[in-house]
Amino acid sequence: MIIQIVPQLPPIASGVGDYALVLARQIRQDFGILTCFIVGDPNWSGADDIEGFPVKKIAKRSGKNLISTLAEVTPDPIPVLLHYVNYGYDRRGCPIWLINGLRRWQEKSKSRLLTMFHEIYAGSKLFWTSAFWTEPLQKHLAASIANISDRLITSKPLYGKLLHNLCQNKTLQIPIIPVFSNIGEPQKRLPLTERKQRLVVFGGSGNRLKVYEESISPLSRICQELNIQEVIDIGPPINLPISEVGDIPIVKLGQQSADKVSALLQDSLVGFFYYPLDFLSRSTIFAAYCAHGVIPVGTGYYVWGQEDDGIEVNQHYWLANNQTGDLTLGVGQMIANQAYAWYQNHNLSKQAEVFINQLFHESLY
Repeated sequence: MIIQIVPQLPPIASGVGDYALVLARQIRQDFGILTCFIVGDPNWSGADDIEGFPVKKIAKRSGKNLISTLAEVTPDPIPVLLHYVNYGYDRRGCPIWLINGLRRWQEKSKSRLLTMFHEIYAGSKLFWTSAFWTEPLQKHLAASIANISDRLITSKPLYGKLLHNLCQNKTLQIPIIPVFSNIGEPQKRLPLTERKQRLVVFGGSGNRLKVYEESISPLSRICQELNIQEVIDIGPPINLPISEVGDIPIVKLGQQSADKVSALLQDSLVGFFYYPLDFLSRSTIFAAYCAHGVIPVGTGYYVWGQEDDGIEVNQHYWLANNQTGDLTLGVGQMIANQAYAWYQNHNLSKQAEVFINQLFHESLY
């Protein structure tokens, strides 16, 4: 058995919680190893068993409560996988209780600790924001987690560089693995010529709203170029003042099951996104588009600049607001194929193996 520590789990919509649950399924399927979840949000309300995985919730955010919850799961030293996203464990991004509890637990149990850094710390140059004032503490806490962990994993090359700077063990190898699709990985793909002329906008409310507020002109252009007949909007409700793109209807489906979203993507041409382009390797929505063989099309911006993550514009996605030529079905099929091939290098099964190796083997890397 292993323990996974997460901020939240379903039924709360949480990218990190979904990621951890999907990973637990694959580890159980491929290796026969069970996960017990510990939820770090005392206000979370959910079942004490999800799909056969036991779930414990801390009663209060304190080191003492974390230790008692870990001890309740097992008195024996078993590997712990921490999903670290600092704002998930503290509203100001400074989960001191988490670090204190894990340090004391390790001293007591000698359990192996693997930390997946989904985020490290917030950087802000705006002095009126709390992130500006808490950044030094956030950085110190991230360094503390890195230094008490036996192994580290992250999803973004820049995060790997930051962790190397924070980590005392400069020889530690940190695997960089882009996130996987949370809605499945179909084994077969229809060619685009056999799919419906449909475009999907999928994801959280904020990013989807940006599609319609900031990218309606590029979205409309793509619809015209590929003769799109309907736009499918999937995700939490948003205050959407429009019901069509040009004369193409927007079908608002709301939140749907993973199976339903997967089925829709398998029979669509385009998955549209609005997202920071240097963060695509940590976008589960972009991963889902790649895994399902649609053409990833989007608009976006760079936060820190171009990243050496293997994701290239016009090779793995089409940037709709920066083109002089049209997107044809032939070009789209080439991009969809390359995005799919890029994804297969780090698909869910391969990632489960990396996590298990990091959790159980001393010197794989």
